[in-house]
Amino acid sequence: MANETTAGGARTVVDARGSSCPGPITDLALAYRRASKGDVIELWGTDAGMPPDVRAWAEKTRNEVVSIETQPDKIVAVVRILNR
Repeated sequence: MANETTAGGARTVVDARGSSCPGPITDLALAYRRASKGDVIELWGTDAGMPPDVRAWAEKTRNEVVSIETQPDKIVAVVRILNR
């Protein structure tokens, strides 16, 4: 997990590549526990089930999916923490 602080809050990168369900969402939930309102979590994964899982997690926790992008070597989901 890598962290950096920006004007809008902290940005945490969680590398869950190679992990299958429920690994990426578990990693996202662990990062969420350490996050504050306004922070951004960037989740990297390779599991094809990650995008719908991230959307469902964000809806359940009332946080915002900023983007989900499929890149050649990974899927990148960006979530903004709106609710703690």
